[in-house]
Amino acid sequence: MNFEPHTIPTALICLIFGLFLLFKSADWLVKGAASLAQSFGISQLIVGLTVVAMGTSAPEVAASITSSLKGAGDVAIGNVFGSNIANLALIGGVCALIRPLTIKESTLKREMPIMVAVTLVLYPLLMDLRLSFLDGVILVVLFSLFMYYNIVIAIRQSQAKSLKEENSRDNPSIKESKRKFWQDILLVLVGIVAMALAAKLTIDGGVFLGRSFGLSEAVIGMTVIAIGTSLPELVTCVVAAIKGHDEISIGNLVGSNIFNALLVTAVAGISKPFSFEKKLAGSYFGATLGVTILFVILVWHKRELGRLKGLLLLAYYAIYIFVLFSRVSPI
Repeated sequence: MNFEPHTIPTALICLIFGLFLLFKSADWLVKGAASLAQSFGISQLIVGLTVVAMGTSAPEVAASITSSLKGAGDVAIGNVFGSNIANLALIGGVCALIRPLTIKESTLKREMPIMVAVTLVLYPLLMDLRLSFLDGVILVVLFSLFMYYNIVIAIRQSQAKSLKEENSRDNPSIKESKRKFWQDILLVLVGIVAMALAAKLTIDGGVFLGRSFGLSEAVIGMTVIAIGTSLPELVTCVVAAIKGHDEISIGNLVGSNIFNALLVTAVAGISKPFSFEKKLAGSYFGATLGVTILFVILVWHKRELGRLKGLLLLAYYAIYIFVLFSRVSPI
């Protein structure tokens, strides 16, 4: 069944319904993920870095593969950079305004440096203005190492909880937790599937409207598609922030950026190697690296992302959007 809009009214309907479904699916995903973390004794950060980040990054994967197969390399890479900038500057800023987020010291020492390193790794691979099959394989290997790292931590945390519960197997609360396991799994799966559908509806509507207003494919990739594919992260982080699940919010932002840089870029290159414009490996990469470093510096201070810092991130995003739509030649 084809839901792609062909008129401005149908595009608006896709946008409105897609946004509504995004909020509902985000609520299901956050509720299920938080409950699963508690059931397994795994930190919400690890769940945010893996399950939630993978679920909310699904639209980026689909969009980049589609763009790659169509030969639209600029859109594929633009989607990765644009999404990562939107994640940290727009979504991070919005979440901080809703409620200041607290970051654990372990996150600052482990996951944050990984996010910066992963961003830096992209540069030497993109310097030749082409994403090859080998580049994709290298990124897949790095992604696999990242997942292995998280799985090891999750196993250790789960084993620690099991030891504590060894003498409490008849505890009614534990039995209830086991009964809720499949309900939580269902909530997470339904949330991810519904979120993917909602993101597609929103992106299709936004792309049609963007083309109707005469936007170029590169700008559509860096803005409409990038923001559209980042909506799952936005809504999920907002819902998590409102519910007080700071670790899910931070884990989702950091995890999604790592997923985008490694997995999304990799699958695009492996699907069909492609070339792209010089500015994407120049000023646009610089903007991505810049917001990544800025985000780490801001959260490192007092281990929190407060409202003033959120405003700084939003200002960065506003400047980024202004430059994109201005007639100034990229560096």
